[in-house]
Amino acid sequence: MATANGHEDQSRVSDGIINEEEKKHLILNAFVITSPGHLAPGLWKHPRNQTTEYKKLKFWTDLAQRLDKANFHALFVADVLGGYDVYKGPANMAPAIPSGAQFPINDPLYAVPAMAAVTKNLIFGITASTTYDLPYALARRFSTVDHLADGRVAWNIVTSYLDSAARNMGLNTQIEHDERYRIADEYMDVVYKLWEGSWRDDAVINDIQKDQYAVPERVRQIHHKGKYFDVPGPHLCEPSPQRTPLLFQAGTSRSGREFGAKHAEAIFMGGQVPERVRPSVDAIRELAKEKYGRDPRHIKVIAGMNIIVAETDEAARAKREELLSYGDKEGALALFGGWTGIDLSTYSDEEDFRFTGLPAIQSIVNGWASTVPGSDDLKWNKSRIVEYLILGGMNAKIVGSPKTVVDELERWVEVADVDGFNLSHVTNPGSFEDIIDFVIPELQKRGLFRTEVEKEGATAREAYLGSRWLLEDHPGSKFRWHADEEVPRYAEDSAA
Repeated sequence: MATANGHEDQSRVSDGIINEEEKKHLILNAFVITSPGHLAPGLWKHPRNQTTEYKKLKFWTDLAQRLDKANFHALFVADVLGGYDVYKGPANMAPAIPSGAQFPINDPLYAVPAMAAVTKNLIFGITASTTYDLPYALARRFSTVDHLADGRVAWNIVTSYLDSAARNMGLNTQIEHDERYRIADEYMDVVYKLWEGSWRDDAVINDIQKDQYAVPERVRQIHHKGKYFDVPGPHLCEPSPQRTPLLFQAGTSRSGREFGAKHAEAIFMGGQVPERVRPSVDAIRELAKEKYGRDPRHIKVIAGMNIIVAETDEAARAKREELLSYGDKEGALALFGGWTGIDLSTYSDEEDFRFTGLPAIQSIVNGWASTVPGSDDLKWNKSRIVEYLILGGMNAKIVGSPKTVVDELERWVEVADVDGFNLSHVTNPGSFEDIIDFVIPELQKRGLFRTEVEKEGATAREAYLGSRWLLEDHPGSKFRWHADEEVPRYAEDSAA
């Protein structure tokens, strides 16, 4: 089995049997957004929350330093390109605005160089859309920050899901779901050609004697002509430390799984209990192996998780109740409307959505009712949905002492076969301070989390997979223009 940095540890494996005394180190990411509220609407006003400072650079550099010192792997920054306007809609932003529910929201990319400058090892995972960002421009932006962050950059690839974003991008409604993924697949070919195949490995020589910064014959146009994109190139940037940033992805639909199995190096997985998540994990890895010829362990699977922790289980439950008192009901219902496209304002407060006539709502709520711990035989009306969503959104949740929390994290690793966790916050930095103070020491005591980084200043891909470049079984690697080649191999194959 692969360790967290992707290297095979042969001492742990004998004839396919893992030595249970040796445990893989978990990947831990902090999950945030550049907005007053992320997955806890209304909590912006809690005394341990500083997210109203989201527009100040110091807020981000302080957070990055705190996470870096604690050996977190990454700061993963979500993003949306529209507001949550379905609830009490159509096109009604009023319920979301008071709670700061992912609105207002800044672009997540611009703070990365500043955070990189004050940290040594933290990776920055930035969300960007293949539906609304042009590949030529996106490739330039990510190459730029990969240079400035010394290779500690990842791209969370999304196709976007809000109608409000589509309307503001000049469309009447969203592009159909599967079509968005078809566009995204060609998009990846374009950026691979730009990042991997436009500049040869030895194109930049920086030779004063020859009066050449780069050799013209070693920089080429990509001449991409496809169904969705026509991009002649060349890439505006010279190759960055990773060329292609580490690739994250989170889609779990049929099209999303296909896309992730082909392109992703890390996949974020949602679900309430590990028993329900394991089939999705197995399906992604099997698809990667059988259809795309990839080593399934070259895809790291990261589960979404919200943790409320204190010295004892009783203290953690009391903390949860105190946090709930700050929640905003309208903001939670606005988030639900954006995530699902369903406006719950048209239903009565007491309606039990397990039994409503609308299949879409029934499917979602019955999924929660059958998996959320402690909810057996409880009525799933608006109030219960709000209580469930206010602290951590649709992520799985653990409330308890360090031992209780880590017992459950360990169970997730064993049952769901995940490689780590994307840890959302209720308060920021409060939630992360609690994880650093209570959870990480318990993980380290059990040998589940690193006490120091494996390599100082490693690139994002090195930290996750042990390689600076795309691994050979990744489809993007075929576009790489090596120093000993007249043209990239893919271009020769296309010409033939």
